[in-house]
Amino acid sequence: MKLQQVLSYVRRAIDDYHMIEEGDRIAVGISGGKDSLTLLYALHGLMRFYPKPFTIHAVTVDLGFENLKLNEIQNLCKSLNVEYTIIKTDIAQIVFEDRKEDNPCALCAKMRKGALNTAIKQAGCNKVAYAHHKDDVVETMLLSLIFEGRFHTFAPVTFLDRMELTVIRPLLYMNEADVIGFVNKYHVPVVKSPCPADGHTKREYVKNLLRQLNQENPGVKERMFTAIQTGSLKGWGEYFGK
Repeated sequence: MKLQQVLSYVRRAIDDYHMIEEGDRIAVGISGGKDSLTLLYALHGLMRFYPKPFTIHAVTVDLGFENLKLNEIQNLCKSLNVEYTIIKTDIAQIVFEDRKEDNPCALCAKMRKGALNTAIKQAGCNKVAYAHHKDDVVETMLLSLIFEGRFHTFAPVTFLDRMELTVIRPLLYMNEADVIGFVNKYHVPVVKSPCPADGHTKREYVKNLLRQLNQENPGVKERMFTAIQTGSLKGWGEYFGK
């Protein structure tokens, strides 16, 4: 997938859900994975022509894994002339060694977001962009249905009252396959996750389930996404189509 196509998807999502206003300083959460780096490229490209001027600041929460290599991301941000902050933490030690969590993802996510949001506010940002794409939206809905018994997923835009910070998700119209196509075409320097739980989670189970459902019933993922958009979930119907 070409960058121009990525920018088209991202701009449509931003316009549909009013994600960006003039003067916004947006932190881009960078894990080093394909999704977050695609988001970085997209917002950097959009900055050049979007009618509402905004700036971006890339931020990575270093969980403390010894083999996490961020040199290529540092070089990428330098080449794009994007500010880049790395937050050093001991989250990996706390989650996997000190507490030996049976469900490490929940605690890790909570601590990571806390560290990220604090750094974002210190950097003077009023918004943070997460790299959730269409597959993530539908997978989260299935996770909620299967394991919680409710119809729920995250919203395109979320305001965090306690932090006075707005979360936006500009990739929500992109499929994971689109992201993979983009990073392969442009040789994006993706950093493999060193987390020992990577690939062994409930989300991975639901990801495989969704893939199977879509193979057996072509278009089911798109229909699920449409149901989310046009349903009564908070944060979706308020803007869609208006």
